[in-house]
Amino acid sequence: MRFRTELKNIRTFSKLIAALNSLEKIAWVRLDDEHVRITVIPDTGSQVWASLSVGLIFDNYTLQSADVNNTINLELPLGPLQRALKSAANSNHANLRLTKRDGVPMLSMTIHTMTKDDAPDGRSGGGGSGGLSKSRQHHNGSTSTPDADDPFGDVFEQESLELAMRREHEKVITQDIPVRVLNPATVETIMQPVIREPDVHIQLPPLLQLKAISDRFTKLALTAATGRASNNPKLELSANMFGSLRLRLVTDTLDVTSVWNGLENPELDPSQLAMPVEEHPSTVFKQAGADKWATVRVDGKDWSRVLSVGRLDGRVIACFCDDHALILYVYVPHQDDSNAEDVVTYYVSSFSS
Repeated sequence: MRFRTELKNIRTFSKLIAALNSLEKIAWVRLDDEHVRITVIPDTGSQVWASLSVGLIFDNYTLQSADVNNTINLELPLGPLQRALKSAANSNHANLRLTKRDGVPMLSMTIHTMTKDDAPDGRSGGGGSGGLSKSRQHHNGSTSTPDADDPFGDVFEQESLELAMRREHEKVITQDIPVRVLNPATVETIMQPVIREPDVHIQLPPLLQLKAISDRFTKLALTAATGRASNNPKLELSANMFGSLRLRLVTDTLDVTSVWNGLENPELDPSQLAMPVEEHPSTVFKQAGADKWATVRVDGKDWSRVLSVGRLDGRVIACFCDDHALILYVYVPHQDDSNAEDVVTYYVSSFSS
């Protein structure tokens, strides 16, 4: 079993892992020749199924496994990975490999960074390697002062300028992340939820904007006029097929609403449907008019953690299954190909009213 790669697009990878870590501390990761699949299933709260192409986050990718599908399955702690990626944020380059330390499987991240005293021409002030000292050491170990008549009289050990500069200015950091290598048969039992066709699909406004208002509503619920805090405040999220999204908080003493209009309801692709477009639930909702809303009730705290994926700055399509579930498709753009996207899928269950 072998896995080794260079990290690419570290910033995006770090943002994704930070968003996932806010939901759960452990993830299942499946590596194969073309994809990196990351699954997060908390005991309670929203689930995440991310399918990323290898080229989005990795370069010079090597994977060898005894599995017939050439896959490696890992149980991975997200906190240590997030910290390691944070250390690599300003690196020249970093690589990741699967190894062992004292018999324990590890993902070992090696990070190469330049120290602050780096100078383009290799010189540094003070006692650095670019300055001249007052005395030099001969091969016999004795020390003498240079002869004024022969400034080159001292004998120096020759060495590569490039290597000297690297020793002086490059810092190498290794971060070891303990993992468990999972049996493929075990991972096959992790099934993605099956959800019915959505009643409404809509592109959400910027998630960080939506998160700010959602957090404000949750805080209002926690400090409602009764003075008694609710540990699990619920928010109503509704959408229609006429480009409107509504966020509402209803308690015994509060009823506040925020509405977004002019959003996009993306066109359906008939080739991806198991039924004619005219029979699709969203078509039925649209025919019912702008007053026909699909609604889900979400836990305010869990919803806030879900919306932290907004730091990826990708477009997000929300699919509403009325009074049942909300599915978010977060499209992550590639830096080197504006036409390529990968998708991170969130499953948010609706609470009963």
